Amino acid sequence: MSLTIVNGLPAHILFVHFVIVLVPLSALALIACAVWPGAARRLGLILPVLTLVTLVTVPVSTHAGEWLEQHVGSDPLVRRHAELGDGLLPWALGLFVISAVVWWTARRAAPAADGTSDASRALPVLVRGAIAILSIAVAVGAVVDVYRIGDSGAKAAWHDNYSKAATGHGNG
Repeated sequence: MSLTIVNGLPAHILFVHFVIVLVPLSALALIACAVWPGAARRLGLILPVLTLVTLVTVPVSTHAGEWLEQHVGSDPLVRRHAELGDGLLPWALGLFVISAVVWWTARRAAPAADGTSDASRALPVLVRGAIAILSIAVAVGAVVDVYRIGDSGAKAAWHDNYSKAATGHGNG
């Protein structure tokens, strides 16, 4: 198995499904943890690990997509999809960096092992609010970008490859 072919099929077809699931899942987890510190404490290290896995899947999928682009006919829809796909990495990196900040701040503000809380370690409300707003902005941007990329990919793959009328197969 290579990063371009899986079982004789282009690997991009498989890898994009990881991106399609992981980016919105990471975005949702980031928003929950940024807005609700209790969620950040409960998820703990899972949040930055999830967004790191998400970050890794993006260039893997992009690499497989670039290989696939070289092995299909030249098409403006495919080129548009590839251009949009190249823009997802900064969003995924943003998800990871902000999730690491959210994790670190939640860990920093967590009560000590003896149950006491050190108020001096807690972030000011304004800083927490800014982190939450930035988290929401990056999460929404990443999900919208994944949608746009997926929509363009579906159009590129299917624009002339199906019949608008039923073909009669499977009718009886």
